[in-house]
Amino acid sequence: MAERAEAAIGAMRRRLVLLAPVEMPDGLGGVTRSFVTVAAFWAQVEWLGGAEHWRQGRPEQTGSYRITLRWRGDLDAGRRLRDGARLFEIRAAADPDGGRRRLICLAEEVTP
Repeated sequence: MAERAEAAIGAMRRRLVLLAPVEMPDGLGGVTRSFVTVAAFWAQVEWLGGAEHWRQGRPEQTGSYRITLRWRGDLDAGRRLRDGARLFEIRAAADPDGGRRRLICLAEEVTP
């Protein structure tokens, strides 16, 4: 297990930006959601698989990813990660061994 943890440090080569949702009243009883930058950090992005769905009569592809980074307490489902022009919506985040060393996120790539 120690070998895997050491290898993961060198694998964190992608500079990701953490985005948090901000909701503002739209004046009509609803809200407008936007995302603001919270932090930037190094992470490892791994492809898990993909799927195709039909939405409004046309095929749409989704990709699932595992994103590993150093532990931080402000990352949870509902936030997004940006890698250049790519956006990942966090579906789940967990500390695999409870040691607050690594955080593993399951994410889905989204198109803005």
